[in-house]
Amino acid sequence: MKKILFIVILLCAYHAAFPQFSLDMETGMVFSGYNDVRIPGDTGTRFSLSEDLEANSALFFRARINYAINPKHTLSLLFAPLTITSEGQISKDVNFKGTVFPAQEKIEATFRFNSYRLTWRYRIMQSENFSLSLGITGKIRDAEIKLKSDVRESNKTNVGFVPLINFRCLWQFAENFGLIFMGDALASPQGQGRAEDVLIALKGDVSDRISLKFGYRILEGGADVDEVYNFTLIHYAVAGVIVNI
Repeated sequence: MKKILFIVILLCAYHAAFPQFSLDMETGMVFSGYNDVRIPGDTGTRFSLSEDLEANSALFFRARINYAINPKHTLSLLFAPLTITSEGQISKDVNFKGTVFPAQEKIEATFRFNSYRLTWRYRIMQSENFSLSLGITGKIRDAEIKLKSDVRESNKTNVGFVPLINFRCLWQFAENFGLIFMGDALASPQGQGRAEDVLIALKGDVSDRISLKFGYRILEGGADVDEVYNFTLIHYAVAGVIVNI
């Protein structure tokens, strides 16, 4: 009984000194940069959801739960939904997935890009005020581009798996303040596609358990294949909270 009690006390002390779970939540505004589309990629009409149409800014929300297996190994799950709408009139006929939208027809467009990711990360460097971790991410992409007018509608959906390289740097430049640089990224060696999702943010520690962060995130990438051509740049103004559980 004494041995069991001693082990429980050790585990509690370890968890107090090294929280194993953390919840990382973000919100803010998203703004569309370029968003060029041609569907099918070899026969459709190329147009822009942000230049030929007017893209609306939107609120976003992301949530990541991290599990620290030990001080070096971390697993995380990310839920990152994203929807941006555009509207307006295009000055040319648009062949979108076999449906022709005539020039000057009023169009409402929806760009949806939801992301679900599982990440393993390993800390390769640790000093008093700097850490660097590298890992791999498995990403499930749930995407849709939809065009709609008063008389016609067409959409293209795509669900697929994407492997990415994960990285995270933390520079704790003051007692309660740090700079976070982290993301997932990878490019096809044949140049057919790429994906980058990168954050740079200032982190302020409110307590031992709670930190706030403010920064900028960029989401960029796309694919150029026969089925679809789409390259997109999204800007994020980020505010977030990290809670160690």
